[in-house]
Amino acid sequence: MLRSDRLRSVSSLKLRARRPAVPARPLRSRVGPPLVFAHRGSSQAEPEHTLGAYLRAIEEGADGLECDVRLTRDGHLVCVHDRRLERISNGRGLVSTHTLDELSTLDFASWHPGPGEDDEELVYDRDHRVLTLDRLLAAALEAGRPMRLLVETKHPTRYGPAVENHLVGVLRRYGLDRCAADGPVQVSVMSFSALAVRRTRRLAPGVPTVMLSEFLFPWLRTGRLPFGTAIVGPDVRLVRQRPDLVARLLDAGHPVYVWTVNEPADVDLMFSLGVTGIITDRPGYVRRRVDELPRTGQ
Repeated sequence: MLRSDRLRSVSSLKLRARRPAVPARPLRSRVGPPLVFAHRGSSQAEPEHTLGAYLRAIEEGADGLECDVRLTRDGHLVCVHDRRLERISNGRGLVSTHTLDELSTLDFASWHPGPGEDDEELVYDRDHRVLTLDRLLAAALEAGRPMRLLVETKHPTRYGPAVENHLVGVLRRYGLDRCAADGPVQVSVMSFSALAVRRTRRLAPGVPTVMLSEFLFPWLRTGRLPFGTAIVGPDVRLVRQRPDLVARLLDAGHPVYVWTVNEPADVDLMFSLGVTGIITDRPGYVRRRVDELPRTGQ
């Protein structure tokens, strides 16, 4: 278990042509339970994208962590979902027009009410600062067990392809620019932008890519993903409306990560459909629920 001494240690660590060979992929969950990914950390109990949210998710047994990244004016990747600062901090304006030092003076945590009645009371040294991708990678590497990390690049942005360029550079520094089955951290890169996914594939062919979608695009119906994509990330609402899509995609050899799955009925549905991964704001609850559900053939 991560405790205060370990927390301090973590905090201090700074057109369809021929398709190329597909990089290593996670196994389809039809042979086992789905992976549980913490959406922006354990973001129901803790402020999203804060170090405490991710440390809680690790303690709660999440198989992996999910984050969004944006580029600051001085070229740092920070874990922030929104284009603007108002909802998740006491700052104002666009994330992209601030430097990392400027963002570091803001409070990204106190807006959150904290754990609810259904959440275990885990106490952290509350860190209100903006979370950099480097610090999140350090936390994942310090978890003491294999971790997966889903990194979503946000578009459109004023910096365009620079986001993926910087991201691949960071991954290379950590030796995470290829999917090693025995590595301590396995990274996949996600986006709603097909161009961004293709760019990531070109820059780092060894990194699995995830095409996110909240609409029923033609490629979802056929199971033929956009060029450069290995994994599909549909919205839970889309899966509710068209549960047949999951089998079609799995049969085509594509792992399926569904977001954002928080309600018991949705967790049970995803389990019954055999999705590869569940992305949730409630990783502790989903971990327990998945572990309770009967396995196929039992």
